[in-house]
Amino acid sequence: MMSNNLRKQVPVATLVVTGASQVLTCAKDAEDLVGCIPDGIVAVDGDKIIAVGSRVDVEQACDISQAKILDAKGGIVIPGFVDCHTHLVFAGSRVEEYAAKVRGADKAELAAHGIPTGIPATAAMLQQANVDELVESALERMSYMLRFGTTAVEVKSGYGLSLETELRMLEVNKRLKGLQPIDVVSTFLGAHEFPANKSREAYIDEIINEMIPAVSEQGLAEFNDVYCDDGYYTVEESRRILEVGVDAGLKVKIHTDAYSHIGGSVLAAELKAVSADHLNYTNEREAGLMRDAGVVGVVMPALDFAVGHTRPFNARMMMDQGMTLALATDICPGCWLESMPFVIQLACRLYKFSPAEALRASTYGAAQALDRETEIGSLEIGKRADIAVFDLPRYEDMAYRLGRGEASAVIQSGNVVLQNHH
Repeated sequence: MMSNNLRKQVPVATLVVTGASQVLTCAKDAEDLVGCIPDGIVAVDGDKIIAVGSRVDVEQACDISQAKILDAKGGIVIPGFVDCHTHLVFAGSRVEEYAAKVRGADKAELAAHGIPTGIPATAAMLQQANVDELVESALERMSYMLRFGTTAVEVKSGYGLSLETELRMLEVNKRLKGLQPIDVVSTFLGAHEFPANKSREAYIDEIINEMIPAVSEQGLAEFNDVYCDDGYYTVEESRRILEVGVDAGLKVKIHTDAYSHIGGSVLAAELKAVSADHLNYTNEREAGLMRDAGVVGVVMPALDFAVGHTRPFNARMMMDQGMTLALATDICPGCWLESMPFVIQLACRLYKFSPAEALRASTYGAAQALDRETEIGSLEIGKRADIAVFDLPRYEDMAYRLGRGEASAVIQSGNVVLQNHH
């Protein structure tokens, strides 16, 4: 008989989430996409998940007798949302532009009224803001994101359009990591627009020869992104910038096919980008190329909604072609949205996602879009304990109950960072 000393040590839980109507694991191999466990519980030790399943299964897997209990009170338990495409750091507001556009004003009317628009308008405001001001405004938006169950967020630069200001934006990202509980993933997007005070060639040279080396040397970003679209960066310009980033250790992302069709999706496949984002003009052949190359498609229903896009992306086609899709808010001055549940509601009603597809795309799929699927995005043993609880009887209600979306509790890295008492 094996002695007590030789028996395998039973893991001891520090936190248990119980009382759920459904635990949705969104695990990699979930046949129903969401890994639904009725009446399931989740056990956590420190910052890691150590057991998920029925109470009987979890009690056999670990000791929960001394654990702190978080009662879901009949709600659903899901992985924390991963918001995998945002422009969270910005200054000021473009509310005048938005208010004019929703009543049908065109560019000429906006110009006649002296209303600044688009990325250049935001860049001008950001260049006047210091780091503290940018941190303060971003923290306010992140407080709402947390309330809606987001536990990880990707944040892009791209409103600086100069070495100094792009680095300032990335420094803000670094500061944000330590000031609030949401995990921040940083992306360099110097190639977002062109500044008015430099030629096209001079600015691209600045990105390649100054910005990317500085970002890499200072460890300020994990990804390098380019806006590859008509009127922005050509395919060949994008290729140059992204390949220089790869040589500097930055992974590839790309904004493409948002307002035109110039070949950015093909480039994404050729470079095996981690993600290609927007994809309004992407066709079946390109979806197949990206599927085969393992490129995650990030689609953003709220951006299309906010700008009244004349060509909404075709999510159903991309999913039918076998692409992995992720959902994100695209929070920015042109799409001021902190709520991933609202994104799910738009995805299901306007883009033919099933509730299961939308929930998976907001968690595991979004983690894939950040190359983080082995760490977050699902409730599996060994993953980081990023968990959100919602006061809903079943997960389909997140798509059905329009306008709802605040979490009743949020756990980040095993710590209860938000708890609303109902």
